[in-house]
Amino acid sequence: MDRIVSLLGAVTLGLGILLAGGCEQPAPPVETSPVPLDDNTVDSLARQTILAALVDPDPRIRANAVEVVAKTGEVRLMLKTERLLKDPSLPVRFLALLAVGDLEYALAKDEVAQLLNDGDPNIRIAAAYAMTRLNDVDHFKVICEAIASEDQTVRANAALLLGKSGKPEALRFLYWALRDNDSDDKVILQAAESIAMLGDDRIYPKLWTRLISAYADDRMVGIRAMAALGTEEAKNAVVTMLDDPVLEVRLAAAAQLGKLGEPIGEPEVIEVIEKNLLTEMDAQGQERVKILTALAIGEIGTTALTKYLPQAIRDPSKTVRLAAAKAVLRCSKR
Repeated sequence: MDRIVSLLGAVTLGLGILLAGGCEQPAPPVETSPVPLDDNTVDSLARQTILAALVDPDPRIRANAVEVVAKTGEVRLMLKTERLLKDPSLPVRFLALLAVGDLEYALAKDEVAQLLNDGDPNIRIAAAYAMTRLNDVDHFKVICEAIASEDQTVRANAALLLGKSGKPEALRFLYWALRDNDSDDKVILQAAESIAMLGDDRIYPKLWTRLISAYADDRMVGIRAMAALGTEEAKNAVVTMLDDPVLEVRLAAAAQLGKLGEPIGEPEVIEVIEKNLLTEMDAQGQERVKILTALAIGEIGTTALTKYLPQAIRDPSKTVRLAAAKAVLRCSKR
């Protein structure tokens, strides 16, 4: 398994929870003139984009699409998503199980139950998570036990699922993983974020160290974790990141503040579009910024920003289109 957890959570790699996506072709600069489309047309285009991605030949795109279904609560797309429980790609199956659990999609319970005995421990704990969310709580202990796995990927994925479980009793297992000398960096990062997800503000000092890291990717992880904690102190810490020297970090902060109901990052997003800040970047950098811009628009959701989504959802890059589709559906549910 290719480090599912670090890919899952990495804002730096795409859609918030996004497996890495490559550029299908060089991405053109962001157009500053919004393309008029009515709301129903844009919503329909967003769902078409996700449906196409769920059957894309590239497993990374399929995984991204599953994430979008889960994050937007699109239960009507779960029939297609359920089929990916049998996908040949292990990360896709893992994410499909999480989607079943997150959306409490009981129609897939029998199929999930079959995966409790899968040959891969990552799939087994994902199935246990889905079953727990479907009110079969006896399986929660499987995830708790997996936090002590010698396999660091299994341990990190267990930390992720404990955080997603919402169960306060998960905290003691997460703190154990955080302090255990055998835990590698990805386990420590995920354990800290999962503790934040469970609302334990004792983790604040640990998260702050990520915000002052010399590495932009670390700072973005710290931003997401602070937003997950969601206290006033944590929110204020994220606000300071709007002044970060790295554009991607500023966009990540704007998006997470939007998720917390604070639209103060809007100027950062508008600057990307109106000043066309992508012109000096290579194709990969352009795609990365376009993804983060679309995600920020979806979380902030102001009229000044959403008018640019029709252009983004027709971008040449599949990952940009998926980010825009997520943004469209996030906005339409407000």
